[in-house]
Amino acid sequence: MSSGTGGTETSGSGDIARTLDLLWDTGPRASRGPKPGLTLDRVVETAVEVADRDGLGALSMRRIATELGTGAMSLYRYVPGKAELLDLMLDRVQRPSRNPADLGDGGWRGALEALGHATLALYRRHPWLMEVNQSRPVLGPSALDGMEKVLSRIKPMGLSDPELVSVIILIDGYVVGAARTQLYQEHAERSSGLTDAQFWEAQRPALEKAMKSGRYPVLAALSEDTFGPGFDHFDFGLQRILDGLEVLVAGRRSTE
Repeated sequence: MSSGTGGTETSGSGDIARTLDLLWDTGPRASRGPKPGLTLDRVVETAVEVADRDGLGALSMRRIATELGTGAMSLYRYVPGKAELLDLMLDRVQRPSRNPADLGDGGWRGALEALGHATLALYRRHPWLMEVNQSRPVLGPSALDGMEKVLSRIKPMGLSDPELVSVIILIDGYVVGAARTQLYQEHAERSSGLTDAQFWEAQRPALEKAMKSGRYPVLAALSEDTFGPGFDHFDFGLQRILDGLEVLVAGRRSTE
């Protein structure tokens, strides 16, 4: 259900009909490859592992074949190419949890709150998702299972069907922005060799001088913990979105 924007790869850029056959297991089955035990599932799982570990740029049919200890040509018995493989990977990582409790306490607000945190965790487990433009996803069973699960929980909001879908898009868009910020911060720390604390400490003398100048009275009056790590900016923003939806739902019910 996640739909990152921008990126180096685009979902749905391969043979859509063949991808759908593979996602829904409706096409001809691959003949047994030269390596015993090689399956489409293993190919996709290995591709996800490579992308998780080394990024999407490291993903290639040759690299996956090397990881599996087989020849690159043998992989084409299972998947036409990298574009179709990417769509299979996207569907694989979006498999929804089978535990009903993972979507909150039963109410629509709890479900959306859980969805927000689960989606953030998804991007943290698979940072390469940020490198994929998913504006035109090829919908497989995992994506539809997830959508079905969420819609069934938020249907009681009483909104129109397009509005319910828009609610999911709203949550996803917020999470994508937050996840991108977190991942960029981690990348900056790795590439610079400076921790976040070290980075800001290096600026402290200049900032203290600026605060004493009288030019920034509002900033200078902020409490010492304003920019501390103890405040959960992600959850604060998510809760305000849910507050706004509460107002919308209550307004609709008052007019019934």
